Amino acid sequence: MAHFERVDIDPDFKTTMDLGAVLPQTAQIKDGHLYIGGVDTVELAKEYGTALYVMDELHIRTQLRNYLEWTRFHWKNVDVVYAGKAFISMAMCKLVEEEGCFLDVSSGGELALALASGFPAERIFSHGNNKTLPELTEAIEAGVGRIVVDSFEELERIDQLACERNLQQSVLIRVTPGVVADTHEYIQTGSEDSKFGFGLKDGLALDAVKRALQLPGVDFRGLHMHIGSQIFALNSYAKAIEVIVHFMDEIREQTGFTVAELDTGGGLGIAYGVPDEPSTIKQYGKVIVDDIKEHCEQHDLPVPRIMVEPGRSIVANAGVTLYTVGTIKAIPNIRTFVAIDGGMTDNIRPALYGARYEPVIANKADKPRDSVVTIAGKHCESGDVVVVNTPLQTAEVGDIVCVFATGAYCQSMASNYNKQVRPGVVFVRDGQSRLVVRRETYDDLMRCEVGL
Repeated sequence: MAHFERVDIDPDFKTTMDLGAVLPQTAQIKDGHLYIGGVDTVELAKEYGTALYVMDELHIRTQLRNYLEWTRFHWKNVDVVYAGKAFISMAMCKLVEEEGCFLDVSSGGELALALASGFPAERIFSHGNNKTLPELTEAIEAGVGRIVVDSFEELERIDQLACERNLQQSVLIRVTPGVVADTHEYIQTGSEDSKFGFGLKDGLALDAVKRALQLPGVDFRGLHMHIGSQIFALNSYAKAIEVIVHFMDEIREQTGFTVAELDTGGGLGIAYGVPDEPSTIKQYGKVIVDDIKEHCEQHDLPVPRIMVEPGRSIVANAGVTLYTVGTIKAIPNIRTFVAIDGGMTDNIRPALYGARYEPVIANKADKPRDSVVTIAGKHCESGDVVVVNTPLQTAEVGDIVCVFATGAYCQSMASNYNKQVRPGVVFVRDGQSRLVVRRETYDDLMRCEVGL
């Protein structure tokens, strides 16, 4: 049974617009209601029902444009590869395409969705530490631009599949640089003890490169690294870049091959709470590109084509989740539970690793957060909470609760626990809303049943 520590905190008396960087770009207050993209979120809740994911389209486009601007400002040959695992839908794929970016998929399902949206296959990167044979086949036959290789077995499979089809598949070799990023241990990926990639310390990465250069069905283009997610300290990237460029020099010395492409992954953190102060995209772009250029110059290496793979920082603050308050349960001298019509099925992150969020009541958005409550979900788990011990406006049954910064890893990790239907997704922009993913129905829950 989950136990929530009793914490004596006071209301912060902040109104919605005091929450700063946590908010979507277009958030504003009109007549006491929260508006996003020029649309009243209270009316969205009425029209589409709750729980409901709402995405600020202008915010997403602005983030993609900022990545392009502040990386290419320092080096023209940079591609922005949006990490679809953070949030993917056909509408999102189309938006990424329109902004001139690439797309990273981590499964056959994500690839199928991207292709169904019309996203150009040559601008797709295929990821995953254990791509199945069907997934590799689908990626190669679709003509994806790059497959990021994660194991020797995968390298051999790619070669066999490509040779059978009389083609070469372009690949990047994923390297674990041995850098432990300053983030939650569950989302660190660049340390030596990782299920991802080839380690440098034991020579596996160099062996993988040498093997890739030998295989006739493989077109080895370069290297990939990723050190983790929700990273605030840019020095983690600087350390990893120093290591990876040194490895590029070793590759040239050992094989005569000059690495043409370097994918530095993603992971830039975002503001989930008011105290959070993540680095900016401008700062990130300077560290990534300038450090690569500096270390390449030290090793007398040409600067490769650079890729960055942002996901969370593109969509997290663009998204909110709307809920309706169903019950309020005050436990004297302990806490008050405000129960909403969602929870761990639409946002598993608090239960998974203690993620915290900032909530407001959308129909009281101009009021101060004058109480302290725990926002509880509706599922049969005592650990099903959205926010523990949080300031909130005084809640009443029927109020619309808005939880900010839920645009990343909420919809994509949603489940049907308790046979709960998953929420719909609405994009808002210029005073208009459009449903891009409909809410599931009970018929959807039974679609895969084969009968009695």
